[in-house]
Amino acid sequence: MNIVRLSDQDNVVTAIRPLDVGQDGATQRIPHGHKMACQPIGKGDAVLKYAQVIGYAAEDIAVGAHVHTHNLEFRAVDVDYAFSTNLKPAQVPLVQHSFRGFRRATGRVGTRNYLAVLTSVNCSATAARMIAAHFTPERLAAFPNVDGVVAFVHGTGCGMASSGDGFEALQRVMWGYARNPNVGGVLMAGLGCETNQIDWLIEAYGLTPGPLFQSMNIQDVGGLEKTIALGIRKIEEMLPHVNAFEREEAPASELMVALQCGGSDAWSGVTANPAVGYACDLLVAQGGTGVLAETPEIYGAEHLLTARAIDRATGDKLLRLIDWWEDYVARNHGSMDNNPSHGNKKGGLTTILEKSLGAAAKGGTTPLTGVYKYAEPVTAKGFTFMDSPGFDAVSVTGQIASGCNLVCFTTGRGSAFGAKPSPSMKVATNTDMYNRLTGDMDINAGTVLSDGQSVEEVGQQIFDMWLEMASGSMSKSEAQGLGDYEFVPWQIGAVM
Repeated sequence: MNIVRLSDQDNVVTAIRPLDVGQDGATQRIPHGHKMACQPIGKGDAVLKYAQVIGYAAEDIAVGAHVHTHNLEFRAVDVDYAFSTNLKPAQVPLVQHSFRGFRRATGRVGTRNYLAVLTSVNCSATAARMIAAHFTPERLAAFPNVDGVVAFVHGTGCGMASSGDGFEALQRVMWGYARNPNVGGVLMAGLGCETNQIDWLIEAYGLTPGPLFQSMNIQDVGGLEKTIALGIRKIEEMLPHVNAFEREEAPASELMVALQCGGSDAWSGVTANPAVGYACDLLVAQGGTGVLAETPEIYGAEHLLTARAIDRATGDKLLRLIDWWEDYVARNHGSMDNNPSHGNKKGGLTTILEKSLGAAAKGGTTPLTGVYKYAEPVTAKGFTFMDSPGFDAVSVTGQIASGCNLVCFTTGRGSAFGAKPSPSMKVATNTDMYNRLTGDMDINAGTVLSDGQSVEEVGQQIFDMWLEMASGSMSKSEAQGLGDYEFVPWQIGAVM
């Protein structure tokens, strides 16, 4: 088999391997993963893949022709939205699964046990990194239940309005990381005069200073050197308390998984994303939570999610996010079709509509139970959505702040992403890339095409690995130490 047609309604097929002229009806060379017209398409006619519109023909396209950026154009699609018309409840599981995690005072259960050094502003980033760097594996050897001391630093916190979307998003991120169940103890470090005051955060979110939560700022302590020394002493005092947490049996319902994709290709929506969607359905059946994000990457597929919204209010909340993004992009003289990236297009994706239809598959088939702001705490169980850009690091930062204790990341072109404090696993969309990047990829969903495995079989592998990771098994990105530089809060609004 050299081509695949995903729906009888489609007027394009996708090349599983490169097609030469004359092969499978090709009249032009068709690169691997790219589309070929399987029937005549007139100029201005809709091009269909997944039985959905992915764009419009910019010229007449003959059978066998290559369909891509040179002859397929993006337009916004007019949709009559349906609400709550496709509600498929999760199946009742035959077995209730569990994992071994760290139970916190909040009742949440962590899959890791980190001590976090959080910064309120870029000005305290060096201090935080130097404090964390002091705690080498040798110095932590006496604390076997502690996964590490990690600094979460960023490039903002000042030169911003002290209210509004940007300020509130940054505070939600800081509060969310401090309260993530994978964090056993927190040290917050600031400069002192910044807009993003630590005291305001503590007051606004009801954080309680104590053995597991400390704060300081450079100006009050007396400079960088003294701050680093004090920070090290504070962490040394906190370590025995964090080490006192031990893994215990917990139900799979305590898992909250960030559903993410990056470096996508034409196979993302055919292999890896549907397999992750199946795993998400299995998790939801256990009472757990899947969190889809990247609002620009559901653009054009949002109608599929409103039909799954648990009620009209939830669907409307999602559409308000779409409206905000359309306005945001217009104000900045851009286009929603600026995504997909160059690499996405080289991998066979042509428009944001095509990319979104594949990306939305990560959410499985169960009802959409909640829609949340960036980094807002996710409180609903089941399949949920959190607003974010499509930029991987920014999006995952928000998902972890929202409470995710695991990350599942699909990729077609290849990505070396990893996250802390929530470990990230990689799912490859195609076997060729998996074989090139075996040191980074955890699961090969490309076997759906190369080996005849079913999406359900790969989805079960993904779900099983979630349980193993939750109990302490390292993903490949985690074993390589990724995650120290992937904390990137979303900067919204003016920099002043």
